[in-house]
Formats: sequence, C-alpha cells, structure tokens
Amino acid sequence: MAYKLMAVDIDGTLLDDNSRLTENTKKTIRLGVENGLIFTIATGRPIQGVEYLNKMLDLDLPFITYNGAMVVMGRSKEILYEQKLSPTDTKDIVELGLKYGVTVMVWKDNGLFVPLMDARVEEYKHISNVEPVLISNIQELTRNGATKVLWYGEEEEIQKYQKEMAGLLSDHVNYHTSRPYFLEFVDKNASKAIAMEKLGEHYGIKQSEMIAVGDGYNDLSMIEYAGLGVAMGNAPDDIKEKADYVTLSNEEDGVAHVIREFVLK
Repeated sequence: MAYKLMAVDIDGTLLDDNSRLTENTKKTIRLGVENGLIFTIATGRPIQGVEYLNKMLDLDLPFITYNGAMVVMGRSKEILYEQKLSPTDTKDIVELGLKYGVTVMVWKDNGLFVPLMDARVEEYKHISNVEPVLISNIQELTRNGATKVLWYGEEEEIQKYQKEMAGLLSDHVNYHTSRPYFLEFVDKNASKAIAMEKLGEHYGIKQSEMIAVGDGYNDLSMIEYAGLGVAMGNAPDDIKEKADYVTLSNEEDGVAHVIREFVLK
C-alpha cells in the first residue's frame, strides 16, 4: 500500500518529552514530503499554537486544529473545513462550566474569549500564545456559536464532570480530555477523523491511503479511521489495542520510524 497522507498528533507524539521536535524527525518529515506525502499535524490547539512548527518545518502544511473543528493551511490561512458548535450548545456548555466552577474559555474566529479572568486563563494564554478577550455577557460571548469550548480544572473534577456530561448536553456535542485537566467541547461533526476525511476529499486521497499517529484518547477517532492507525510506544494500552501498529515512543522518534517504515520503503 502506498500511503499518501499522514496525520500526527503533537504532544506525546511528534514532540519529545521536553516538547522538542528532533532534527531526525524534522529531516524525515521533509524527506516524506519530498516523496509526495501530505503531512498534517492534528491538534486541539488553534493555528496560532502551531505556527512555530510550521516555521520549523518550513513546509506549506495543512493543519487539523481544534481537534478537527477547523482544517487550515499553515501559510495562507485558507480554511479548508470548519464545523462550529451551535449558539445554543455553546451557551449550554459555558453556563454549565460556570456552574461547576471550572475556568471556561471559548474559541471562535481564531480568537480566545473568556467570561472571567483568573490565573488559569493567564496560564493558558502562554500555552496558546493568544491574548484572551474578556466578555462577561454570556449572550454576547456565545453569539454565532464557537469553534471549541474548553474547561480547565483540577484533574479529579474534570474526570468527574466528564462522566456526568451524558444527558446534560445535546447529542450534537463531542467532548473529551486533551490533557487530564482540560475538557474540550466541539460539534459532533468535528473530530480528527472527519478532518482527515475532508482532507482526503480535498487532495483526492482514499481512506486506505492514510496514516494516523497519536498517543491520546482524542487521537482515537483518527487512529481508528485511517487505513493504518498507529499508536505511539508511550500510549496507554487501550489505545495500542485499537491501533494497527505500535511505533517507537516519542522519546525514540516514533513518528520518523513510521515514515521510514511505511512511506519511504
């Protein structure tokens, strides 16, 4: 099988434990692209949070952002696909988060908006590289819907609230943790798998010709969707069980190993 498109998660997958992109991985990605591979980075982050990787690789890559809610070209910022939460769902998620007392952040139009400023917002500002905008009026905050809503709380409470979501929100909402203390909400038609499908339509690439590589539960949709679903060596066992192949860990350049084994050979 000639694989033509490869989607890769960032933390715990593309980057090592010190959040570095190794020279070996960088060179191998470039070699794959030179040989015709469409390489895409699939993340929960906005485009602003991954632009540094675009510069490091010096390639015109498509990016799957917001866990699949937006697919955007890195250089031109052309949006290839976007699926927002409805205004009603956005409002329900925001109000529920405020009721629970977690820090609530709303992404829309590639901007970061918050109903309250606190220390977690300040911390997240440095993670996202985006200055948050305070909008305390809930109707104004949730007007026109949102690309993604994020809750930031203690690990224990986030795990507890995640289990309570069934029945509290409409069936048009997908939710999952990206980090143990982040619970993220997107539309049900936004996932890394759907984003890969949209990229396949854009580039004329079949599902069977795709590879997906990840280490987390928000990567499962694309790992199960791709013709070759790959789990990192550092992924939890239940993710490895769902994968077609287990590569080396992120500390051992597992992404580069996949490119060498399944693209360049």
